[in-house]
Amino acid sequence: MNQEQQDIIFMREALNQAHNAWALGEVPVGAVLVRDGQLVATGFNQPIGNHDPTAHAEIQALRTAAHLLGNYRLPGCTLYVTLEPCMMCVGAMLHARLARVVFGAYDPKTGAAGSVVNLFAEKQLNHQTEIVGGILADECGQVLKEFFAARRTSQARAAAGLFTDLSGDGVANG
Repeated sequence: MNQEQQDIIFMREALNQAHNAWALGEVPVGAVLVRDGQLVATGFNQPIGNHDPTAHAEIQALRTAAHLLGNYRLPGCTLYVTLEPCMMCVGAMLHARLARVVFGAYDPKTGAAGSVVNLFAEKQLNHQTEIVGGILADECGQVLKEFFAARRTSQARAAAGLFTDLSGDGVANG
C-alpha cells in the first residue's frame, strides 16, 4: 500500500472519531495517531464536556499515545486530523516531535498549518514536521457543515419555541 492510500485509510478512521464528537454535541473533529502503519491512539473533540479548552481531538490523541508508548516524544509517528490544526495543537505536535501531520479540511479562521499562519514552516524551530493537507477535504468539511447546519436549525427551533420529539413516541416534548 502506498502512502496516499494509507493516508486515506487513516483519515477515514479520523472521520469516525469526528462522529464520536458529534454524538456528544462537540464540534466534530477527530484524530488518530499512527506509528509504523499501526493505529496507536485516537481522539475526538471534548472541550465542552470535559470543561477543558485543551481537549481538542489532536491533544486527546497525543496524550493517549504518549501514555501508551511511555514517552512524551513521538518520533516516527503520523497524526491524522479531520481539520487543520490550531496554534495550540501545532505547538503540541512540534513538542511531540511528530514526523508527519496529515489533515483534511482547511480552517480559514484558525488554521495554523497554512490557512492563517503556518507554524510548521518556521525554520527557527528545532524540529520540522512534514504536513500534508486536503486529504478527504470535502468529506471532512461536509461533516462540519452538516453539524453547524443542524445546530443552527436546532437553535432556531428553540428560539421559536418549537420542540422536537426526542423520545420517538410521536409526542412533542415541551
